[in-house]
Amino acid sequence: MERQPQSRGLLEKPLPAAAAPTLSSMGAVFILLKSALGAGLLNFTWAFHKAGGVVPAFLVEVVSLVFLVSGLVILGYAASISGQATYQSVVRGLCGPALGKLCEACFLTNLFMISVAFLRVIGDQLEKLCDSLLPGAPPAPRPWFADQRFTLTLLCALLILPLSAPREIAFQKHTSILGTLAACYLALVVTVQYYVQPQGLIHEPHLSVSPSSWTSVFSVFPTICFGFQCHEAAVSVYCSMRDQSLSRWALVSVLSLLACCLIYSLTGVYGFLTFGTEVSADVLMSYPGNDVVIVVARVLFAVSVITVYPIVLFLGRSVMQDFWKRSCWGTWGPRALADPSGPWVRMPLTILWVAMTLATALFVPDLSEIVGVTGSLSSFFIFIFPGELPTCALKLTLTFWLSRCCLEVWGVVSVLVGTFIFGQSTVAAVLELF
Repeated sequence: MERQPQSRGLLEKPLPAAAAPTLSSMGAVFILLKSALGAGLLNFTWAFHKAGGVVPAFLVEVVSLVFLVSGLVILGYAASISGQATYQSVVRGLCGPALGKLCEACFLTNLFMISVAFLRVIGDQLEKLCDSLLPGAPPAPRPWFADQRFTLTLLCALLILPLSAPREIAFQKHTSILGTLAACYLALVVTVQYYVQPQGLIHEPHLSVSPSSWTSVFSVFPTICFGFQCHEAAVSVYCSMRDQSLSRWALVSVLSLLACCLIYSLTGVYGFLTFGTEVSADVLMSYPGNDVVIVVARVLFAVSVITVYPIVLFLGRSVMQDFWKRSCWGTWGPRALADPSGPWVRMPLTILWVAMTLATALFVPDLSEIVGVTGSLSSFFIFIFPGELPTCALKLTLTFWLSRCCLEVWGVVSVLVGTFIFGQSTVAAVLELF
């Protein structure tokens, strides 16, 4: 029978690992921040329109932040007492194999759809960039080398695949800084463009000041979940930190989400004030294609998404590697195939992930459809699974900084809210598809 972990000192004791964790707290902030600053940044202005204005959307965002921060802290605590290094392993270890399998299925599906959304955003920006740079703009047909099927495939082969190859997530701290700065540039451009009002923009746009119905307010939760989702990376980032104390992890979580909230809010507010109800699902598509500032924003945002794609791939690959360990190849196969983190297993899984997400992205018609479905799945990892973990973890230890009663109540509230958001947003996403 497996020995239960001792409760004393678990919150301050680093997790055992094959290699000593090397990630600094600041590096963890950037990776967590970059995990959240993805394609959702382009969609946030559209969420303000759907919510019925700045005030309703901002209130939903603030309420969501409470659950977002608490979920990250709970995940760090659960990782510390379970001794597991991945999200799905923590759920399996604390909540049992049945919920663990459900978590793996949702985890893999969600990460796959996020990767598809990222590639779709990159492809759209490349397409718009080619239209602005090449003579004979649309409706003239594009040459073959400007077609999204060629440019996106070439980018995946030459840039995205090499960035996704490293074994450890700590490597991504270098590209995460670059990606964060690129996302900040987009927020700055949207803010400045509102005050400058260059030619080609809508003057005196129609601004909704209240939601059309109460369901329209809840319809923005998928976009917020999609935008702020960094919970899938939380356990891996926590286990890579040198200082794995819960207080340090709580500080990392708060700083990363506050910075993310600032960038998202600036983009959402000023994008909505600029375009009002006429804003596109991708806010950059609402700007003139020949504006140099917007062209630079497209390039930098594509860079930003390129840097976050490897983080998502790393997490999805970890699920497949866990499955590999439990399979016959991981147990009885050749020595070179026994370790799923080795190059003979890791590289084929990486190539398979990039190829499948690329093929899917080339056939997806609209980014908002991906965001709707993916955002509803993200509620599992923001609300439901973190809500289940406190009750499961309390079976092992009672040394957490909150009382048992408070943890259990918060877990129930989180699960109920997450279930409601998942059900409502999933139904809305399915109705939009048909």
